[in-house]
Amino acid sequence: MGEVAALRQLVGQVQELWDLYGANAHPLPRWYLLDFEHGSIKDDYCGGRTGYNSELLKIMETNQSPPRKRPRRDRNREKAPCSNTTEVMQQEIWKEFPEDLFETVIARLPVAAIFRFRTVCRKWSCLLGSDSFSHQYSEAPRGLPWFYTITHENANNNVAVYDPSLKKWHHPSVPLAPTKIVIPVASAGGLVCLLDLSHRNFYVCNPLRQSLKEIPPRSVQGWSRVAVGMVLNGRSSSHGYKVMWLGNDGTYEVYDSTKNTWSCPGVFPTSFKLPLVLNFRSQPVAVGSTLYFMCAEPDGVLSYDVSTGIWRQFTIPLPLHLTDHTLAEFQGRVMLVGLLCKNAATCVCIWELQKMTLLWKEVDRMPNIWCLEFYGKHMKMTCLGNSGLLMLSLKAKRMNRLVTYNLFKREWQKVPDCMLPCSRKKQWIACGTAFDPCPSALA
Repeated sequence: MGEVAALRQLVGQVQELWDLYGANAHPLPRWYLLDFEHGSIKDDYCGGRTGYNSELLKIMETNQSPPRKRPRRDRNREKAPCSNTTEVMQQEIWKEFPEDLFETVIARLPVAAIFRFRTVCRKWSCLLGSDSFSHQYSEAPRGLPWFYTITHENANNNVAVYDPSLKKWHHPSVPLAPTKIVIPVASAGGLVCLLDLSHRNFYVCNPLRQSLKEIPPRSVQGWSRVAVGMVLNGRSSSHGYKVMWLGNDGTYEVYDSTKNTWSCPGVFPTSFKLPLVLNFRSQPVAVGSTLYFMCAEPDGVLSYDVSTGIWRQFTIPLPLHLTDHTLAEFQGRVMLVGLLCKNAATCVCIWELQKMTLLWKEVDRMPNIWCLEFYGKHMKMTCLGNSGLLMLSLKAKRMNRLVTYNLFKREWQKVPDCMLPCSRKKQWIACGTAFDPCPSALA
């Protein structure tokens, strides 16, 4: 009887393994045990037992296939009701999520993530156009500015936008202006001001929203080249904005978006020498409500406060051996970016205007190893952005280099080549301006 008991223990252990790997999926098997003492065969359903005698003769027959481990898919089906309950609970939780807190979180996402967020559903897309989201976005900390540029390609869409945080070029489908040929001349609050080649018709667009608005043409008739600046009425474009143009003959006008009209709020000072020799290669910079224009003969800076209508002129000598130069702005300070050329050497330098002495003080210059590439070449420089982060286009015969300079970190970086999607053809940048990416800005 002891041998039979040991055999039953062995069968019990096998049964435990069966129960662990699928006893619920199949009926319990019937085991047949050989009774050596009585010369008969007994059948039994065995429970769990441990231990066995390895020398014991085992004769087992079953009418079921050997046990197998069930697939994970089958085991998950048994848990499906619990998962569905969890999903319903999650939907109920998100349904009660506060809308203002939702907008606060979204306003602090990177711009590229915000536009992926828009594609989720129509409600989320409409959320970005609400006044409350515009307020939340204006309160959020600012990132790096983007660059709105025009390429040399003669195509229906020759606009290229550069995101310096991702080091990536975008090609938005901005609606074409009636004149088709426009150049970016100024920006403020996420909006870019465009001017046609006649220097008479103005447009304002938000490259991120792919919107375009034509503003009334300036009242002065005839063709004359002008310098254009742009400022906000408040902290964001929701409070309106102003666009100002200035000609060499001292004529100027200011456009107010809240009134949708041009006006001449005052008279140009008679003490200023006319005609003005404006540096049109240098875009005006805005510090608060004040616009700064680069002048020559004499060298210096001309400023106009849009809110008060006050003009000021500063005579500031330029550094020696300076060729191409442009104004820039950083944290309320007026900066100068220029190309120093002496003998065959060429270098890009950064200066800051000292308010007490009205002199330019050098604060940084391009690394020498980069400048060696320009040695002996006749270089031309164009500044495509002049606020916080600069983009410089350095051109020579059969060479076009784009670099950025971070005024806060004092860091130089090379910009990847601009290419159209699904194309290996390099595009050359003709002109551009920097702008703060703002999905909620309306022209």
